[in-house]
Amino acid sequence: MNPPLIAVIGSSNTDMVVRTKHLPVAGETTLGGDFFMNPGGKGANQAVAARRLGGNVNFIAKIGNDIFGKEALQLFKSEGLNTDHVVTDVMNPSGVALIAVDEHAENLIVVAPGANSNLSVIDLEAARAEITRSEIILLQLEIPLSTVMYAAEMAFTAGKKVILNPAPACELPDELLKRLYLITPNETEAGTLTGVTVNNTDTALEASKILTDKGVKAVIVTLGSQGAFYFDGLEGKLIPAQKVKPVDTTAAGDVFNGALAVALAEGMDMEDAILFANKAAAISVTRMGAQASAPYRGEID
Repeated sequence: MNPPLIAVIGSSNTDMVVRTKHLPVAGETTLGGDFFMNPGGKGANQAVAARRLGGNVNFIAKIGNDIFGKEALQLFKSEGLNTDHVVTDVMNPSGVALIAVDEHAENLIVVAPGANSNLSVIDLEAARAEITRSEIILLQLEIPLSTVMYAAEMAFTAGKKVILNPAPACELPDELLKRLYLITPNETEAGTLTGVTVNNTDTALEASKILTDKGVKAVIVTLGSQGAFYFDGLEGKLIPAQKVKPVDTTAAGDVFNGALAVALAEGMDMEDAILFANKAAAISVTRMGAQASAPYRGEID
């Protein structure tokens, strides 16, 4: 029997990564070290992470008709994703991300979205059957906001659970927030969404209350090495992170979200699901790369 279906709707990028002693400030050139070119994109990262952890995943995305897009599609298939609705855009290139990673494993990222910007409501309509029969619909913000809103409305109307990882952060309309089962910002994103400077559990609670007042059912604010703060609209609780020595934090949030979707689709309660996701993210930061850092189920079990 197949596990419950998860639909991940989002971006696919190729990450071009340079390791450097410190991240440059505006106008500064720094001499870097090793260079890597890895598959990435928040949607693809989350889809691959969910699949490696045992999820039955439909990935809905748009790639360019170029070497990056062709390699990405081949990789998705090799990972076992359902790629029936990974659409090729003949007019625009595949998305790319330029990433610098410093000696403390912190990163700086600039994305050129390319074909991701053209993932449209027409593409979603073509995938309606897969979306509406999924238990979990996982979304991010590297595709057009109008597409995200359409997907959330489609899934909500079908009675499905919609998780939004609001990255990269932007102002979100209340009509979208009211369609969400769960929103999963990090500290910076929570601050952008609410105006609260988030750096601990007290400020995470303050931001979470603002979001639930706007209609979100529940909030998880990821707090890096502190763990993840969960607020269900009534009570808040910090689920601590595992202690590891980080190498590269790129895609840690994506691995967290992919793992969370799998755990919730399998019927875990929220605290166990967050603990499961924390473990997956902890493993991922000990490795270089985005999708390459996603662990397999046996590593967590």
